[in-house]
Amino acid sequence: MDLALQDKVALVTGGSRGIGRAIALALAQEGADVTFSYTSNEEAAQATIGAIEAAGGRASARRFDVKDPEACRAEVDALVKAKGSLHILVNNAGVALDGLLMRYKDVDLHRSFETNVFGPFYLARAASRAMMKAKWGRIIMLGSVIGEMGNVGQSAYAATKAALDGLTRSLARELASRSITANVVAPGYIDTDMTKALPDEARARLVEMIPAGSVGSPEDIAHTVAFLASERARYITGQVIEVNGGLHM
Repeated sequence: MDLALQDKVALVTGGSRGIGRAIALALAQEGADVTFSYTSNEEAAQATIGAIEAAGGRASARRFDVKDPEACRAEVDALVKAKGSLHILVNNAGVALDGLLMRYKDVDLHRSFETNVFGPFYLARAASRAMMKAKWGRIIMLGSVIGEMGNVGQSAYAATKAALDGLTRSLARELASRSITANVVAPGYIDTDMTKALPDEARARLVEMIPAGSVGSPEDIAHTVAFLASERARYITGQVIEVNGGLHM
């Protein structure tokens, strides 16, 4: 699939592993110049760069905390200065701090919103300036099926992902006149470290709930993101694209 991203600069948060790594690789394979963020795992970040370069792509990594508004602004400004612009922002970094409502700690609630909502807001605010100047841009948020359907023990996580839906729709309305789209990709259960750690019995029960009969792959999400990042998706904005094998319809 040639999505003609050769002249585009992309920033993917949380790109050192899992879904974020797959997204960074997919964008690079389509020609984008990809920078991704990570928080602590230098080895994983270098492995992602190696995988992208081995596939013939361009990549660099930056270590910063999306919860820090000044860091977000500074990193976007530095990227724009170094690359000339920023066309694609993928807000993938997130945390899932699960717990029942009655026992949920304030510190976990704050961290959930700071990472999953405030971080994407800070980065979209910073990136939109460059996109408006370029009169072209793509803002893609990673939501979750949990934000659409809810789940026991995930009230905070569900709330943060549902908040992204509202944020994204508002951004879509604000920025559409400058050829900037904003969309959410909401994964279902994806084959990542988290689902691999589930006991076999729990994993089997999970698969039984999915009409497609399997969990998804990080590449399923990455291909959707890459399409939304391209000119082919120019008329798609303000949407929540659910990629969940039919788990939620």
